[in-house]
Amino acid sequence: MNLHFEMPELGVTYESLLAGMAREGFTHVSLVTQWAQGDVHSAEVRPHPTETPPDETLRRALRAARAVGLRALVFPILWLERSRAGEWRGALRPRDRGAWWRAYERFTLHYAHIAAQEGAWGLSVGSELSSMEGDEGRWRALIAAARARFSGRLLYSANWDHAERVPFWDAVDHIGVTGYHPLSSAPDPSVEELTAAWGRARDTLGRWLDRAHPGRPLLITELGYPSLRGAAARPWDYTPDRPVDLEAQRRPLEAFRRAWRGEARLEGAFVWSWWGLGGPHDGWYTVRNKPALREVRAWLRAERARAGLPPPPAALALERPAQP
Repeated sequence: MNLHFEMPELGVTYESLLAGMAREGFTHVSLVTQWAQGDVHSAEVRPHPTETPPDETLRRALRAARAVGLRALVFPILWLERSRAGEWRGALRPRDRGAWWRAYERFTLHYAHIAAQEGAWGLSVGSELSSMEGDEGRWRALIAAARARFSGRLLYSANWDHAERVPFWDAVDHIGVTGYHPLSSAPDPSVEELTAAWGRARDTLGRWLDRAHPGRPLLITELGYPSLRGAAARPWDYTPDRPVDLEAQRRPLEAFRRAWRGEARLEGAFVWSWWGLGGPHDGWYTVRNKPALREVRAWLRAERARAGLPPPPAALALERPAQP
């Protein structure tokens, strides 16, 4: 859940969103917060006046999550103020690499401190920083410093195409990978086609885990599709230059559910996203008030049953017979 905005006048507050997640049967929530750097060459990482939520907002959300029984992952990410084609946080090239690492450590440990104080379940030490992953010694030092401040679970979130190149998986508690695999370039792919594509991605990840990290489960840190035509081709692309298409969001989520059900190597998946009102005219990633929510509900019910947990309250309400 992104912590940038809330809309109290429309009933969208962090408390209402988190309570809704608990009713649906979610067990964990990812709380996304961000600092900024100027561009891919910058060595300065700092809070941004409009893109960084206040610390008290994060603390408030962590307390609200705990109050409704959700385990919270603090998920700090970097945001570029200026970028050209092909430039994003996975392609950083800081002019002063040492200065960048010192700034990035301040950023991460700032949130490690908050996570510790507020009793968070976990902390991500990085997200999709592909070009910086080769600095193994720096990562191991950062992870050790985070452990000294935070006793919860630590993870790293690798980009969907870069997980095999991360050299420090043994230092974190969870192998995290984003789920933005391109599934089909067809304008209107079928669920069967999408399920087969997700099956191939599952098998590739499974073979790598069995070979390089046997016995360690996988955590999908972001799983989502914008409600836009062609979402399965480039799930990471949310630019609204395409028509809204709710089925283009729902079908790949159904395919994920079919391809991954019963997969013992999958520890869990964070659905991107729960923030916002949703509805038939919304092209954003939120699944709220959209057909995609049916697939998420089906996944949650199956996973809770597999874990020996009762059905979620929302499912019970749906099943309860109407009163005369």
